[in-house]
Amino acid sequence: TTEIYTLSLHDALPISLIGASRIASNHMIDAIRSQPDAQIASVLSADAQRAESYAATHGIPQYFTDLDTLLAQTECDAVYISTTNEKHHPQAMKAIAAGKHVLCEKPLATSTTDAVEMVTQAAKRGVVFGTNHHLRNGGAHIAMRDLIAAGRVGKVLSVRVYHAVSLPEQLRGWRINDASAGGGVIPDITVHNVDTVRFLLDEDPVDVIAKSTTSGLGEGVEDSVMSVWTMASGTMVQSHESFTHSFARTGIEIHGTDGSIYAQNIMRQEPGGSVTLIDMQGEHEIAFDTHNMYHRALHRFTEATRGRGAPSADGIDGVKSLAVALAVREAAQTGRTRTVDYSGVPQ
Repeated sequence: TTEIYTLSLHDALPISLIGASRIASNHMIDAIRSQPDAQIASVLSADAQRAESYAATHGIPQYFTDLDTLLAQTECDAVYISTTNEKHHPQAMKAIAAGKHVLCEKPLATSTTDAVEMVTQAAKRGVVFGTNHHLRNGGAHIAMRDLIAAGRVGKVLSVRVYHAVSLPEQLRGWRINDASAGGGVIPDITVHNVDTVRFLLDEDPVDVIAKSTTSGLGEGVEDSVMSVWTMASGTMVQSHESFTHSFARTGIEIHGTDGSIYAQNIMRQEPGGSVTLIDMQGEHEIAFDTHNMYHRALHRFTEATRGRGAPSADGIDGVKSLAVALAVREAAQTGRTRTVDYSGVPQ
């Protein structure tokens, strides 16, 4: 089935792309244009030739190489930031100071201090701040959350997340060799798994243990990691992320006192996969919507800028997923259990 959105007609929200990125070209340009009350106003790249080519290829009316100049345009009410991770904080801070709504790629920053500053300043300025955690918008994930909330598995005892993939050649670059840019599988994939588990269980990890390694791609950053988290309720979570697994499936298992959920091939950018509930009555295939996750995320974000509701993942969600990911990295580096540092996170 397909999720249908009912939208009111308004003047189209002009959104500028901060970063001429593949995530924008592969998913977000289409997602923005899927909204009847949003439009792409401009694109920014530090490389003038890339900015011009990107704008021409995607039919974007303006391109810029200077962020201040872009933010001064009247045709820019919101920005979508998808540059390398170390640039998110300074770019978001400038956008917020200019009164622009912000949708930022994960991880929000390379430190929780910077991420907290982004979120708190957005609140003070009165602009919407969203984190582009797309998975919580998936029909499979929403169906799983509904099953748990309805008590279909009873008390959740444990969760297993497997999200080991083969990183495509065109996405490698800084992700596998530049720690200063925020490279490594932990900031790239672990943050997604953290947000997904938080969304499903509606609670936060308290502490983590982990081991990481370089197993074929990483150059100065980890390309594979396994971790175990203790949730606030005592639920145990096991999570596995990698850039080097060419034939692995992705999925989530949730085991409770009254049932188990098995979801396969759902940790990806396209809808699909399967969700199965097993309980005392037998095995049940669970139906779910197969809407585009990015379309739903943009719908929620644009509606929030109109004063209706909130982004599907807000700034606090982004700060918390980053805090857990950083704890996982520290635990892997030190070989010790690490308590997740949520200090400064807005309540």
